[in-house]
Amino acid sequence: MTETHIVFDAAVAAAQDGRRAILATIVRAKGSTPRGVGSRMLIDVERGLVGTVGGGCGEAQVIEAAKEVLEHGTPQVVRVDLTEDLFSWSPAVCGGIFDVLIERI
Repeated sequence: MTETHIVFDAAVAAAQDGRRAILATIVRAKGSTPRGVGSRMLIDVERGLVGTVGGGCGEAQVIEAAKEVLEHGTPQVVRVDLTEDLFSWSPAVCGGIFDVLIERI
């Protein structure tokens, strides 16, 4: 079973059980990024994360935006910029930029 199937199965289970969840999907990537276009992560409020959009500070940024989407219901696209200098608070820099669509399911 692919990661995409695992994420979608978890999304279906969350919806069927009435749990609040957010689907995050990389829709654009440029340069060196930890994951590519189409990578998905489900943020299930009760059960945690399924899948990944890259980990680290970029994924943390997506999770923070997911809280806002969960509260207001309005989907948004978050730009994760991994081109910051090596002396930033998180020196694990890949050198690319990716956009993540965050939507409530």
